[in-house]
Amino acid sequence: MRIVLAVIFILSLISQSEAQLRLPAVISSGMVLQQNDSASLWGWGNPSEKILITTSWNNKTDTSIVNNRANWKIKVKTPAAGGPYSITLKGSNTIVLNDVMIGEVWICSGQSNMEWNYWNGLKDIKDELPICYNPTIRFFHIPKATANHPQDDVQAEWKICDSNSLKAFSAVGYFFGKKLNKDLNVPVGLINASWGGTPAEVWTPEKIFDDDEELRLSAARLQSFRWWPNHDGLCYNAMIDPVTKFNIAGAIWYQGESNIGNNDTYYKLFTTMIKSWREAWKKDFPFYYVQIAPYNYGFKNVGALVQEAQTKAMTMHNTGMVVITDLVDNTNELHPPNKHDVGLRLANWALAETYKQKNIIYKHPVYKSKTKNKNQIILSFDNASKGFVVTTPVSGFFVSGEIEEWFPAEVKIEKDKIIVWSEKVPAPVHVRYGFGNTLIGNVVSKEGLPLCPFRTDNFPVDQSRLK
Repeated sequence: MRIVLAVIFILSLISQSEAQLRLPAVISSGMVLQQNDSASLWGWGNPSEKILITTSWNNKTDTSIVNNRANWKIKVKTPAAGGPYSITLKGSNTIVLNDVMIGEVWICSGQSNMEWNYWNGLKDIKDELPICYNPTIRFFHIPKATANHPQDDVQAEWKICDSNSLKAFSAVGYFFGKKLNKDLNVPVGLINASWGGTPAEVWTPEKIFDDDEELRLSAARLQSFRWWPNHDGLCYNAMIDPVTKFNIAGAIWYQGESNIGNNDTYYKLFTTMIKSWREAWKKDFPFYYVQIAPYNYGFKNVGALVQEAQTKAMTMHNTGMVVITDLVDNTNELHPPNKHDVGLRLANWALAETYKQKNIIYKHPVYKSKTKNKNQIILSFDNASKGFVVTTPVSGFFVSGEIEEWFPAEVKIEKDKIIVWSEKVPAPVHVRYGFGNTLIGNVVSKEGLPLCPFRTDNFPVDQSRLK
């Protein structure tokens, strides 16, 4: 018996000597930590091992003990933006993290329009390469991966923004971060987790679908493709969950094109996904997103219904949506090349709402209500107090009576009101604007932001295949 115990003891010593203090990829030299907050540091080590963590910005040493699952975690207070700093971690071995910046950290996620970068032929990024070097902007690009269960690490590294690291990074994310970096004058860390073609289901925890029959049945309607996953939770497990301990300021999102086939549940799915991310981070962070662009999907109105669901999602607390109908030149192109203005519009949401900067125009005009005046309908809007600007003729408006039959509308702008009518509809009841996969209106606010597509009716929408 003594021999057996001695062998066990010796094996445990060998095991402990091999189990050195180590860190996840996102906790490394070159990282950006969220300013004026508590930042989590975590990793693995020998059970019962004491870890000493010293942060150079205050020369304070904190202590953590490795638990019986070989995990440890600690929160450290971060100062106002600045750097570079160092963090020293001492256990069975010593790790020194250098070039650590303190600033604002955002996650950038979605499908191909978020993923699109220099290698996709974007001129805006090509033009940036000679001037993009900025040691106060850092990228953490998570590679495509899936997992059946939540993972604890990713294969990625923090990189300074330069002409090499920018090429493979999200263009939307870069222009968003560049604007924040310039206007806030703080370091910015951007975590990119995106994958072209992916539906929102793969970015949502699988347990959500286990507990919700409607979403589970809706997910089952997704088509399968060889280029991207379509099963719930797969990307969340491998690309989101591993960084949910890392404190962030907020998230930006560009996705929806791959959910046209189950658009009827997209509002519920999308808002549930946002809620699940906030619960995972244990933080009610801002979530700003892009309404999908007009595109010819081959089926009638399917994109318009996703746009409608995205507009409705703005009723969720601490969210904001960017409309980009005016940035589309070709409705047969799923990836509008202008990512520069998309990133700037997302940044303006963050600057105004998250960082409380003044005099920023960032909210698109959104339909509010309608009143009837004889054979006309008078439309009222939020975020249009200064009125509208249009090029003539005004396009994108249609009217219908009580029984559905749509006709192009005559339009008159009166300050912040829009009046519509049609000689073919003596008793108009409902209005649509820009409602259709490829229908683009030309009404913008005086501040230059396009009117969000809308409809006032709840008629069943034709989603048949185009002939």
